[in-house]
Amino acid sequence: MQNRDRIKSAFESLLFVFGEPVDARAAAAAVGVEKKEAQEIFRELARAYEERGSGIRIREIDGSFQFVTYEENYDYIRAITTPARERRLSQAALEALAIIAYRQPVTKGEIDSIRGIKSDRVIEGLAAKELIEERGRSSAIGRPILYGTTEKFLAYFDLKDLGELPQLEDEELEEAIKSFGEYTAADEVAPADTLAGQTELELL
Repeated sequence: MQNRDRIKSAFESLLFVFGEPVDARAAAAAVGVEKKEAQEIFRELARAYEERGSGIRIREIDGSFQFVTYEENYDYIRAITTPARERRLSQAALEALAIIAYRQPVTKGEIDSIRGIKSDRVIEGLAAKELIEERGRSSAIGRPILYGTTEKFLAYFDLKDLGELPQLEDEELEEAIKSFGEYTAADEVAPADTLAGQTELELL
Protein backbone atom coordinates (compact mmCIF):
# COMPACT_ATOMS: atom_id res chain seq x y z
CA MET A 1 0.00 0.00 0.00
CA GLN A 2 1.24 3.46 -0.82
CA ASN A 3 2.15 5.90 1.95
CA ARG A 4 -0.36 8.53 3.02
CA ASP A 5 1.44 11.50 1.46
CA ARG A 6 1.57 9.72 -1.90
CA ILE A 7 -2.15 9.00 -1.68
CA LYS A 8 -2.89 12.64 -0.84
CA SER A 9 -0.94 13.68 -3.91
CA ALA A 10 -2.90 11.23 -6.06
CA PHE A 11 -6.21 12.47 -4.67
CA GLU A 12 -5.30 16.09 -5.42
CA SER A 13 -4.62 15.09 -9.02
CA LEU A 14 -7.97 13.30 -9.24
CA LEU A 15 -9.81 16.35 -7.91
CA PHE A 16 -8.04 18.63 -10.36
CA VAL A 17 -8.56 16.45 -13.43
CA PHE A 18 -12.19 15.46 -12.85
CA GLY A 19 -13.64 18.82 -11.79
CA GLU A 20 -16.86 17.02 -10.90
CA PRO A 21 -17.21 15.40 -7.44
CA VAL A 22 -14.90 12.38 -7.03
CA ASP A 23 -16.53 9.39 -5.34
CA ALA A 24 -14.51 8.29 -2.29
CA ARG A 25 -15.12 4.60 -3.06
CA ALA A 26 -13.74 4.94 -6.60
CA ALA A 27 -10.73 6.94 -5.36
CA ALA A 28 -10.07 4.30 -2.68
CA ALA A 29 -10.10 1.52 -5.27
CA ALA A 30 -7.69 3.47 -7.48
CA VAL A 31 -5.01 3.68 -4.79
CA GLY A 32 -5.72 0.42 -2.98
CA VAL A 33 -7.18 1.55 0.35
CA GLU A 34 -10.54 1.19 2.10
CA LYS A 35 -13.28 3.75 1.49
CA LYS A 36 -13.14 4.94 5.12
CA GLU A 37 -9.42 5.68 4.86
CA ALA A 38 -9.94 7.49 1.56
CA GLN A 39 -12.59 9.72 3.19
CA GLU A 40 -10.20 10.49 6.07
CA ILE A 41 -7.45 11.45 3.62
CA PHE A 42 -9.79 13.69 1.60
CA ARG A 43 -10.86 15.40 4.85
CA GLU A 44 -7.22 15.87 5.89
CA LEU A 45 -6.59 17.52 2.53
CA ALA A 46 -9.64 19.74 3.01
CA ARG A 47 -8.40 20.87 6.43
CA ALA A 48 -4.92 21.58 5.04
CA TYR A 49 -6.33 23.81 2.28
CA GLU A 50 -8.46 25.67 4.80
CA GLU A 51 -5.70 26.10 7.38
CA ARG A 52 -3.31 27.67 4.88
CA GLY A 53 -5.98 30.05 3.60
CA SER A 54 -5.90 28.64 0.10
CA GLY A 55 -8.09 30.10 -2.64
CA ILE A 56 -9.05 26.53 -3.51
CA ARG A 57 -11.05 24.43 -1.05
CA ILE A 58 -12.36 20.85 -1.00
CA ARG A 59 -16.08 20.36 -0.48
CA GLU A 60 -17.65 17.07 0.59
CA ILE A 61 -20.92 16.16 -1.11
CA ASP A 62 -22.71 12.96 -0.15
CA GLY A 63 -19.58 10.78 0.02
CA SER A 64 -17.82 12.54 -2.85
CA PHE A 65 -15.25 15.36 -2.86
CA GLN A 66 -14.70 18.32 -5.19
CA PHE A 67 -12.41 21.30 -5.67
CA VAL A 68 -14.24 24.64 -5.27
CA THR A 69 -13.20 28.26 -4.99
CA TYR A 70 -13.04 30.09 -1.65
CA GLU A 71 -16.17 32.17 -1.20
CA GLU A 72 -14.33 35.28 0.00
CA ASN A 73 -12.59 35.50 -3.38
CA TYR A 74 -15.79 35.52 -5.42
CA ASP A 75 -15.75 39.28 -6.11
CA TYR A 76 -12.18 39.08 -7.43
CA ILE A 77 -13.08 36.16 -9.69
CA ARG A 78 -16.07 38.02 -11.10
CA ALA A 79 -13.95 41.13 -11.69
CA ILE A 80 -11.94 39.40 -14.43
CA THR A 81 -14.63 37.17 -15.91
CA THR A 82 -17.67 37.83 -18.03
CA PRO A 83 -20.13 35.10 -17.09
CA ALA A 84 -23.40 34.70 -18.94
CA ARG A 85 -26.45 36.45 -17.52
CA GLU A 86 -27.21 35.08 -14.09
CA ARG A 87 -30.45 33.20 -13.81
CA ARG A 88 -32.26 31.81 -10.84
CA LEU A 89 -34.76 29.08 -10.17
CA SER A 90 -38.34 30.24 -10.30
CA GLN A 91 -40.57 30.25 -7.23
CA ALA A 92 -42.53 27.32 -8.71
CA ALA A 93 -39.34 25.31 -9.23
CA LEU A 94 -38.15 26.02 -5.69
CA GLU A 95 -41.51 24.99 -4.23
CA ALA A 96 -41.49 21.68 -6.09
CA LEU A 97 -37.83 21.12 -5.21
CA ALA A 98 -38.52 21.67 -1.49
CA ILE A 99 -41.38 19.17 -1.57
CA ILE A 100 -39.24 16.58 -3.31
CA ALA A 101 -36.32 17.17 -0.95
CA TYR A 102 -38.43 16.62 2.17
CA ARG A 103 -40.89 13.99 0.93
CA GLN A 104 -38.74 11.88 -1.40
CA PRO A 105 -39.41 9.55 -3.00
CA VAL A 106 -42.56 11.38 -4.05
CA THR A 107 -44.94 11.27 -7.04
CA LYS A 108 -46.01 14.15 -9.25
CA GLY A 109 -49.54 13.75 -7.92
CA GLU A 110 -48.34 14.29 -4.36
CA ILE A 111 -46.37 17.35 -5.44
CA ASP A 112 -49.43 18.72 -7.26
CA SER A 113 -51.58 18.11 -4.16
CA ILE A 114 -49.25 20.04 -1.87
CA ARG A 115 -48.73 22.93 -4.31
CA GLY A 116 -52.37 23.03 -5.38
CA ILE A 117 -51.39 23.30 -9.04
CA LYS A 118 -50.06 21.09 -11.82
CA SER A 119 -46.29 20.67 -11.76
CA ASP A 120 -45.58 18.82 -15.02
CA ARG A 121 -43.46 21.54 -16.63
CA VAL A 122 -41.63 22.36 -13.41
CA ILE A 123 -40.73 18.72 -12.82
CA GLU A 124 -39.53 18.35 -16.40
CA GLY A 125 -37.33 21.42 -15.95
CA LEU A 126 -35.85 20.22 -12.68
CA ALA A 127 -35.10 16.83 -14.23
CA ALA A 128 -33.49 18.50 -17.26
CA LYS A 129 -31.25 20.47 -14.89
CA GLU A 130 -30.41 17.19 -13.10
CA LEU A 131 -31.62 18.50 -9.75
CA ILE A 132 -34.09 15.62 -9.48
CA GLU A 133 -34.21 12.09 -10.87
CA GLU A 134 -36.60 9.17 -11.16
CA ARG A 135 -36.49 6.73 -8.25
CA GLY A 136 -38.66 3.94 -9.58
CA ARG A 137 -42.45 3.71 -9.50
CA SER A 138 -45.07 3.82 -6.78
CA SER A 139 -47.27 0.80 -6.07
CA ALA A 140 -50.33 3.08 -6.30
CA ILE A 141 -52.85 2.79 -9.16
CA GLY A 142 -51.17 3.63 -12.44
CA ARG A 143 -47.72 3.11 -10.88
CA PRO A 144 -46.71 6.79 -11.08
CA ILE A 145 -43.03 7.76 -11.20
CA LEU A 146 -41.29 8.51 -7.91
CA TYR A 147 -38.87 11.45 -7.77
CA GLY A 148 -35.90 12.25 -5.54
CA THR A 149 -33.10 14.80 -5.42
CA THR A 150 -29.65 14.31 -6.93
CA GLU A 151 -26.03 14.99 -6.08
CA LYS A 152 -26.29 18.14 -8.20
CA PHE A 153 -29.09 19.33 -5.90
CA LEU A 154 -26.72 19.00 -2.93
CA ALA A 155 -24.01 20.93 -4.75
CA TYR A 156 -26.41 23.69 -5.83
CA PHE A 157 -27.54 24.33 -2.25
CA ASP A 158 -24.06 23.68 -0.82
CA LEU A 159 -25.18 20.69 1.29
CA LYS A 160 -22.90 17.86 2.36
CA ASP A 161 -25.83 15.44 2.36
CA LEU A 162 -29.61 15.41 2.94
CA GLY A 163 -28.96 15.19 6.68
CA GLU A 164 -28.05 18.89 6.58
CA LEU A 165 -31.62 19.82 5.68
CA PRO A 166 -33.49 21.14 8.74
CA GLN A 167 -35.49 18.41 10.48
CA LEU A 168 -39.17 19.24 10.00
CA GLU A 169 -42.55 17.88 10.97
CA ASP A 170 -45.18 17.50 8.24
CA GLU A 171 -46.95 20.69 9.27
CA GLU A 172 -43.71 22.63 8.88
CA LEU A 173 -43.26 21.71 5.21
CA GLU A 174 -45.07 24.84 4.07
CA GLU A 175 -42.54 27.00 5.90
CA ALA A 176 -39.73 24.96 4.37
CA ILE A 177 -41.15 25.66 0.92
CA LYS A 178 -41.21 29.38 1.71
CA SER A 179 -37.60 29.32 2.89
CA PHE A 180 -36.53 27.59 -0.32
CA GLY A 181 -38.37 30.30 -2.21
CA GLU A 182 -36.24 32.94 -0.54
CA TYR A 183 -33.12 31.48 -2.15
CA THR A 184 -31.89 33.33 -5.24
CA ALA A 185 -28.88 33.04 -7.48
CA ALA A 186 -27.60 36.30 -6.01
CA ASP A 187 -27.26 34.50 -2.65
CA GLU A 188 -25.04 31.82 -4.16
CA VAL A 189 -21.33 32.18 -3.52
CA ALA A 190 -18.21 30.68 -5.00
CA PRO A 191 -18.17 27.30 -3.19
CA ALA A 192 -21.21 26.31 -5.23
CA ASP A 193 -19.26 27.01 -8.43
CA THR A 194 -16.40 24.85 -9.61
CA LEU A 195 -15.31 27.41 -12.19
CA ALA A 196 -15.42 31.17 -11.96
CA GLY A 197 -17.33 31.61 -15.19
CA GLN A 198 -19.92 28.94 -14.53
CA THR A 199 -23.46 30.25 -15.10
CA GLU A 200 -26.34 29.83 -12.71
CA LEU A 201 -29.09 27.36 -13.45
CA GLU A 202 -31.59 28.66 -15.94
CA LEU A 203 -34.94 29.97 -14.88
CA LEU A 204 -37.46 27.15 -15.11
